[in-house]
Amino acid sequence: MLRVRAVIQRVTSAAVLVDGLPVGQIGLGLLVLLGVTHSDTAATAAALARRVHTLRIMRGERSVADLPATAVLVVSQFTLYGDARKGRRPTWAAAAPATMAEPLVEAFVTDLRALGTRVSTGVFGADMQVESINDGPVTLLLDA
Repeated sequence: MLRVRAVIQRVTSAAVLVDGLPVGQIGLGLLVLLGVTHSDTAATAAALARRVHTLRIMRGERSVADLPATAVLVVSQFTLYGDARKGRRPTWAAAAPATMAEPLVEAFVTDLRALGTRVSTGVFGADMQVESINDGPVTLLLDA
């Protein structure tokens, strides 16, 4: 069963740019690339937000919940549900349509903020450039 998917990187800094201008940036924290599929709900987004908030991947086995100086940069990324098993062109059939995905990305961000996390975001549906300095490096694929 497919469900909301995130690639999470521990970073010393990360930024997302649209048309060359920064729209979201953080220092120490987590970069979350977030993909949404057809079966996802607000409850799924909330569960993932809780996991990201308490995930102990910061130095010293701490989480962003433990470190008030940290933040999370959330960037929507439908390509996490790309399927390239056949041929050379990926299919995006497993990715939720924008009308469904955008409110769930917003719900995820709202839930993270409600938990006390400082959150920056990209712009849903925009052509974005993401810059990050991966710390460790630590990168996880997380399904909720």
